Amino acid sequence: MRKVFIAIIAIANMYVSAPAYAQCIPIPLEEGYIDPTIPHGGIPKSPVQVPEVSLDVHTLYFITPCDGSVLNLVNENGVVAYTLVIPAGTTSLVLPAILSGEYELQIIRGNYCFWGMITL
Repeated sequence: MRKVFIAIIAIANMYVSAPAYAQCIPIPLEEGYIDPTIPHGGIPKSPVQVPEVSLDVHTLYFITPCDGSVLNLVNENGVVAYTLVIPAGTTSLVLPAILSGEYELQIIRGNYCFWGMITL
């Protein structure tokens, strides 16, 4: 009986300590090389790590760090509606409530652009 009780507590702790972004919608990102003529250390020899991000209403969660990357939200007309440099240590970012509709989320890191569609 004691082993069953300990197992139940262990399982309950897993759910209580789960990160807040576990309930969010993951955003699949594609990647592309922007401009190889811009000097950013050349083409890396290892594969590039695609950032993992999730969205919960207007809150964007960074599963993998994106410190110093540029975040753009581009509307259906191709206009950048929102842009900022992601501060170091950022794990979540609340997007402006005034934004609504479908946007292309872009994360620009060096010569690479990672993009995916989101709906706010």
